[in-house]
Amino acid sequence: MIELSEVIGQLRTELGKARTAAVGEELQFAVGPVELEVTVGLQREGGAGGKVRFYVLELGADGKVTSGTTQRIKLTLNPELASAKPTGASEATSQVSPVTVYVGGDAVRGER
Repeated sequence: MIELSEVIGQLRTELGKARTAAVGEELQFAVGPVELEVTVGLQREGGAGGKVRFYVLELGADGKVTSGTTQRIKLTLNPELASAKPTGASEATSQVSPVTVYVGGDAVRGER
């Protein structure tokens, strides 16, 4: 299993590579919203105050996962360049682009 944050980080890296590879090319593509749909498993650590982690599931050779323990989520990410932030804006004060999350599948015991 791969943590969801790692998948998003890898996507960021790939988008950066594509952007760099396009330097000097006649045809350019503007980056718009990026939709990512994955099947995740949830893991809760500790007791009531424990953290919840999302893991992206990898399909095995048979291509099957147990649907009762997984959820499909769809993320819409809005990429922006760090260099496009106003001068003097710190990460703490800069506005974060909204992320839309859609969760599908049957409810799992303990979900709200």
